Amino acid sequence: MAKSNSFNKRELEKKKDQKRKEKQQRKEERKAGGVSSFDEMIAYVDENGVITDTPPDPDKKKEEVELDNILISTPKKEEMEEVALRGRVEHFNPDKGYGFIKSLSDTNKYFFHISNAPADIAEGNIVTYELERGDRGMSAVNIVLTK
Repeated sequence: MAKSNSFNKRELEKKKDQKRKEKQQRKEERKAGGVSSFDEMIAYVDENGVITDTPPDPDKKKEEVELDNILISTPKKEEMEEVALRGRVEHFNPDKGYGFIKSLSDTNKYFFHISNAPADIAEGNIVTYELERGDRGMSAVNIVLTK
């Protein structure tokens, strides 16, 4: 067993030595190949966003863009179409004058006060409503019973 261990150790040392020599040889080849200059490392971005190694042509005519044609934000409110939210009255306490509407499109529940709902609202009614940010989160307002 002692011989096999020493043989393995010699083989490992030979491999490490060989790797060290290969690394040194690659290093010398890089040095002999010439020093890379800063100009070789520069990259440019053209008008289409493509990275190139050629600088842009300063004499090239640039396309003029009017600032009014650039749209960055969301559409204006009058352009947006109001989507009626639908839900079911999950809980309503007529004595205290409040309740909760569960949205039909997701699992969210919204608080509502009787002042924002019709007087004949009851649990189980299907309603349409709008959302408004209240003191404790989103609240349903402008509630209308649907048939």
